[in-house]
Order: sequence, then structure tokens, then C-alpha cells
Amino acid sequence: MNHKELIASMAAKLNAPKSVVADLLDTTVTTCTELLVENKTIGFQSFGNFEIRKKEERLSVHPSTQVRTLIPPKLVVNFKQSNILKEKLKDLPHHD
Repeated sequence: MNHKELIASMAAKLNAPKSVVADLLDTTVTTCTELLVENKTIGFQSFGNFEIRKKEERLSVHPSTQVRTLIPPKLVVNFKQSNILKEKLKDLPHHD
């Protein structure tokens, strides 16, 4: 589902204009981004938590040339699903 499809789906469920829903979604994404940049955890009840984690530097080896490269440390967004979401996803068929 892309951005426009998400807005259309939310607008239909809320019986609200797409423009209002688009503004709300954009504000939510902007606010979440700002909070993550401030190294704050964002929790959505019954969905999960987003937080910033540091990945340590590591050594990578190119499989065909065996050239070793040092990958520097970096910050990544980590998502931990809630138990409610985990239960809902548990019985879904696997996609291969």
C-alpha cells in the first residue's frame, strides 16, 4: 500500500476528506521523525514501539573477491511489535 492508498483507506474509514487525512498523516510522520531524531521511543498501543539503535562497526567480506571492508557504526530505526499485533499475525499464511 502506498501513501495515496493509505490516505484513501483512512479517509473512507473516518468518513473524512482526503486532504484532512493527508495533513494528519503527514503531521504524524513529521512528528514521529522529530521524536526519533531526539532519540525518543515512539509507542503505538496495540501496534508496537519504534526506537533508535546503534549498530556497531563491523567487518564485511565481499563473497566473490574476499575483499574486507570496515562498515562504520550507524543509527537505525528498530521496530518491536506489540503482543496484540504478534497474536494477530501469528495465524496468517506465510508468503514465500
